[in-house]
Amino acid sequence: GVLVRAALSALDRSYSELDARLEEDLPRPVDALKSGGPGSLLDWSYLGRQGRRMVANGPDRAQIEALTGRAAQEPLRVYVGLGAASDPQQRAALALAELQRIGAFERANLVIATPTGTGWIDKNGQQALEYVMQGDVATVSVQYSYFASGIALLTDPDYGAETARAVFATVYGHWRSLPKNQRPRLYLQGLSLGALNSDLSHDLRQVISDPYQGALWVGAPFLAPTWRNLTAARNAGSPAWLPRVGDGSVVRFSAQRNHLNDGHAPWGQHRVVFLQYASDAITFFDPHALWRKPDWMQPPMGPDVSPEMRWIPVVSFLQLAFDLVFSDSPPVGYGHVYAFDHYADAWVSLAEPSDWDAERLALLKNRV
Repeated sequence: GVLVRAALSALDRSYSELDARLEEDLPRPVDALKSGGPGSLLDWSYLGRQGRRMVANGPDRAQIEALTGRAAQEPLRVYVGLGAASDPQQRAALALAELQRIGAFERANLVIATPTGTGWIDKNGQQALEYVMQGDVATVSVQYSYFASGIALLTDPDYGAETARAVFATVYGHWRSLPKNQRPRLYLQGLSLGALNSDLSHDLRQVISDPYQGALWVGAPFLAPTWRNLTAARNAGSPAWLPRVGDGSVVRFSAQRNHLNDGHAPWGQHRVVFLQYASDAITFFDPHALWRKPDWMQPPMGPDVSPEMRWIPVVSFLQLAFDLVFSDSPPVGYGHVYAFDHYADAWVSLAEPSDWDAERLALLKNRV
């Protein structure tokens, strides 16, 4: 116990110092619509390292117009760092107040993006969202940790879900109070541990009478309850790495190749997309592989999984554990490293923004 506490204290000091470090290439914004800028309710120094990056990263309105060739708006991004308030409820209240200050509820789309353990938001996913929406979108994120996701799960596995629940309840509660014809479409987004906590941020009873529009969960960890239940209940004949669930009107899965339009029934009002790669050990790690062959290793295996992969008791479990640790090492589009192109496919299918046909989407992918 003494050694564990000492190790965690050392990690806490290291990660907190990294999170607080101000980077010279990310100066405080001068735009009043940005978190940490003039008039913002959030101090730039308390956004945290990942929060400052999320707010400062493009695209801006000019970049969107240049790449798409169409009129755009300036995307709105709100980020509340761990140091901005003392508890999740206060940070959620700050997030809502900042959204209201910048007019986020007047946009056509509002996204609650749950970060990973360090507070990171994948810029590929953020940029794909903002290009596809022509900038007519506000994104809000609230940090719950500055530890790497694995350490965050080990040290305080419930804290991320607690923050995600506070943020969802606060933002959704205000959104629901608005007239239906005067409020934005509401979406959830999360990658990795962010996908898990986004999944845990609400339950059916909260939303069934007035559901949000949809969710994009990317590289969902094998612990995610909705992912596990849907994968187990997949239609007969569909592989575990690309399940088909029901008629596809509510839930769809996709991978490197866009499978979101493959013979499904028309989308319903509430939509959920799982984007996952068969080579992603974060999603497909299976503790039972110690003594039995995982479902995703049944033929046909995913196109990005080595054909030499064989199940061997104990050995395969150790291989998967190794891949779990190094899941961010493969090139973009493999493992746990998700590509802009695949995010863009998911957002176009999920939100169905006007004027985005296959030709125009391909042109965007080639330009980015």
